[in-house]
Amino acid sequence: MPEATPSRVDIFDTTLRDGAQFEGISLTVEDKLRVAEQLDWLGVRWIEGGYPQANPRDAEFFQRAAAGDLRLETATLVAFGSTRKPLGRVDIDPTLTALVGSGVSTACIVGKSWDFHVTEALRTTLDEGVAMVGESVRFLQGELARVFFDAEHFFDGYKANPEFALRVLEAAATGGAEVLVLCDTNGGSLPHEVQRIVGEVVAYFGPDQQIGIHTQNDSGCAVANSVAAVVAGASHVQGTVNGYGERTGNANLMTVVPDLELKMGVTCLPEGRMDRLTAVSRHVAELVNLPPHAADPYVGASAFAHKGGLHTSALGRVGGASYEHVDPTVVGNHTRVLVSDLGGRAGMSLKAKEFGVELDDRAASGLSERLKHLEAEGFQFEAADASLELLMREAGGWTQPYFRLEGYRVTTYHRNALRGGAPIEDGESIIDTEASVKVWAGDDRFVAIGEGNGPVNALDAALRSVLTQRYPGLARIHLTDYRVRVLEGAAATGAVVRVLIDSTDGDRTWSTVGVSENVIEASWQALVDSLVYGLLHAGD
Repeated sequence: MPEATPSRVDIFDTTLRDGAQFEGISLTVEDKLRVAEQLDWLGVRWIEGGYPQANPRDAEFFQRAAAGDLRLETATLVAFGSTRKPLGRVDIDPTLTALVGSGVSTACIVGKSWDFHVTEALRTTLDEGVAMVGESVRFLQGELARVFFDAEHFFDGYKANPEFALRVLEAAATGGAEVLVLCDTNGGSLPHEVQRIVGEVVAYFGPDQQIGIHTQNDSGCAVANSVAAVVAGASHVQGTVNGYGERTGNANLMTVVPDLELKMGVTCLPEGRMDRLTAVSRHVAELVNLPPHAADPYVGASAFAHKGGLHTSALGRVGGASYEHVDPTVVGNHTRVLVSDLGGRAGMSLKAKEFGVELDDRAASGLSERLKHLEAEGFQFEAADASLELLMREAGGWTQPYFRLEGYRVTTYHRNALRGGAPIEDGESIIDTEASVKVWAGDDRFVAIGEGNGPVNALDAALRSVLTQRYPGLARIHLTDYRVRVLEGAAATGAVVRVLIDSTDGDRTWSTVGVSENVIEASWQALVDSLVYGLLHAGD
């Protein structure tokens, strides 16, 4: 490695802030808490949670995090904001006040480092632009344990006026910023430019000042630019899970991290965490309700997939080393042969041991084949471990003993408010949903009706009305999230859908999955798995 390249870098994840600006993402507070838990499990050092004053959801997120709803073991939560306003006072600036009151120990603030933006966007002087940065950092440094500074549009600014761009960084460093983050905000820089400029900044400030990199992907170079920055001496890398971010996205940490660690020997995650990359990538994709990118390096479903011909022949003789640049298990992925799968049994056995389920070779092999067919139908179990565990138990000969379905029916009645027997123009519409279920529990047959604000709620209510007395543990099980994804958009309203349901009993949380062309049937599958799994572990 070049002499300036660090042996270790800090990973700063901004999925909850920058990533949430990706088109199609709208995170609830529960979503944000779940994503943060995944990031902590992966082992990133910093999690940027958003701007505490941006909207009610972000405010609630920080409040709940401070109240103990988010327990981080590896990562530190960071609040994001900006410098004070031009000619303003730091002690009464609402943004800075919100950061101090957010309940976190670390803040990251953004400021202008391109002279054009200072004079044209802020309509103030360059001296005032520098003062805004220095005073804001100094104020926060006096109130919090750590302050990071994001130099917005740094590469454009450095190319246009390097003297001013460095003055801004100097002000932040003098004010006490622990990390100076160089941002390619427009995403238009190329790797050779990034490496040169970062190298010059690193040399200017010397080894005692940590330099970071934040890249956007508008030119398709976000990952390469991040790697180039580390080669030049940056030791703090910002990015997002799966490259989510505004416009074309941010640097994809699912690629940057293994590039640095596996290819260059630069430590990014705590020991033993690299093989969690694929699971985190897919779990977060489910949480944000976007399809995983099959062709993503390292973690994509197609990243280690081989189809026929020479590839399959070589895999059969010498394994994946002949056509795979890394061992897929290192990042939690696996080799796939699309014509005839040669593996899968060992992986099934290992996963079964994780669940405490005993599977012999025959059962593991049979389950591997069954999972291939289920995945072809649209099932995905990376974010639905509860459903996967139930499948494994069934493969080992277990049959759930709690109830058996005879049949169910769901009806929805949409009616408009009436006055004098006629619909009221622009009047409120009333939607009633009712579900009836017929189930057997042991030798007893039960018929029940439930009402709800939707088919899943109504089915859940009907099942509980007949089963809770027999199984009191059901009273502790609650559904916390429900997500639907269309898998075959070309089929329009006749498309196959995947439903994921998150549940909790107050002590543990779990996720289940259902797939069907009928959204109610897919929901029923996920709902039944959720209740069965909860009852199975009620006495744990």
